[in-house]
Amino acid sequence: MRANAAPRDAPFALIEKAGGAMRVAATDPSAHALGIVPGLTLADARARIPDLAAIDHDPEADRALLDWLADGCDRYSPTVATNPPWGIVIDIAGCIHAFGGGADGDEDGAAELAADLCRRFERQGLSPTTAFGDTPDAAGALATFGGDDVLALPVTALGVDGEIHRALRRAGLRTLADLARRPRAPLAARFGSATTEALDRLLGRVVPVTPRRHPPEIEVETRFAEPVARTDAVLATLDELMRRAAAILSEHGRGGRRFEAALFRSDGHVARLGIDTGQPTRDAGILARLFRERLDTLADPLDPGFGYDLIRLAVPVTEPLAPQQLQLDGGAVAEAELAALIDRLTIRLGRGRVRRFRAGDSHVPEQAAFDLPITDTAPPVAWPAPEPGEPPLRPLHLFDPPQRIEAIAEVPDGPPFRFRWRRVLHEVRRAEGPERIAAEWWKHRGGAGLTRDYYRVEDQAGRRFWVFRHGLYGVERGAPDWYLHGLFA
Repeated sequence: MRANAAPRDAPFALIEKAGGAMRVAATDPSAHALGIVPGLTLADARARIPDLAAIDHDPEADRALLDWLADGCDRYSPTVATNPPWGIVIDIAGCIHAFGGGADGDEDGAAELAADLCRRFERQGLSPTTAFGDTPDAAGALATFGGDDVLALPVTALGVDGEIHRALRRAGLRTLADLARRPRAPLAARFGSATTEALDRLLGRVVPVTPRRHPPEIEVETRFAEPVARTDAVLATLDELMRRAAAILSEHGRGGRRFEAALFRSDGHVARLGIDTGQPTRDAGILARLFRERLDTLADPLDPGFGYDLIRLAVPVTEPLAPQQLQLDGGAVAEAELAALIDRLTIRLGRGRVRRFRAGDSHVPEQAAFDLPITDTAPPVAWPAPEPGEPPLRPLHLFDPPQRIEAIAEVPDGPPFRFRWRRVLHEVRRAEGPERIAAEWWKHRGGAGLTRDYYRVEDQAGRRFWVFRHGLYGVERGAPDWYLHGLFA
């Protein structure tokens, strides 16, 4: 319990500074029943209840708690969204079969789901209010104002500006039924389109729920009548789930690139473990080894508490994977061993630590290649093939960004014959070029950018550099700048 927490069963209020005074932001039911409402100053609240406990409001902690609770609600549906500051929306369509719902028992299944949710919240010391509605807005309004008939709700359930609420009451419109009987066009003209849009969302216009996590392509789970706490039981369950997921992947001719395990603890906490693979796979044995290595590398070991009552395995990223025939030269075996090594290194060192270079779809040198985590996918772009028997046109080592140099050329638009870099003067013995590279005009606002003329130069000591003049002399710049972009081996 926090140091400034209220005594058990004592009325309390959350306070925050607003309008130059400390005001009530929220109250518990007992304080609300005694007339303490949000917006009341702390001085007025204490005048009514002298022993009222006042606790500083912490919106960030409220949001963190709401997210934590929403994580636990993933057990009921893949479509869960938060409605700050205190609402959670769950789309339970097609998700109540685990609670006795079916073709003839939808209402019973939904009621049992709500009862299970309430029991879990109450074990956390929370007092949830649940409601069912045809739309997310209707369910939220019924949970807030009570009842089971949306039309009987007051106009404040619209959630629009307070001035509009007062205007509606002055016009004799006190419930949503009063509004529903009126033509929409006059209502919108008098009270604004926001009023009619809110009314439509409450009465039947379904606005899709934006889930906190997108439903994965493949998902399998196991529920337990009694929570399990032993690590070997958890691993055995994951092994079985991976075999089931592999069978589904095989049916669809696909392999997984990312696998995520969610362990739902009976007290509401959810532990999540994820692994990425360098190549699509559906080998349950390989996945089992990777998950065990992932568990071994956790900074904080899993704490089963009173046990897990639901374990779920999702495959959010998949790719086509056709059956492979073993090559006589063993090439497929070598590729598989390399992929396994990459996966193990990624698990042990971290997803962003093992990286690879990919060609970029750009003619600008610093954008022609980039590195990314080796498990990430990117559209394949072919590397430029060098001319046979010719030296490389571009160096392997590039400076990012290019380094400024002082250069002197014999003619304004010719190669440099002398340049200074890092306080060292270099006399150019040989030069080759230019290689002209135009700017990507479609990426520059108000202009096409500056042209670059690249030269491969060699100084008196035999060192080779890649330099460029930034801007066409006398056309784009009066006195173009020079840069050193790379070093040849």
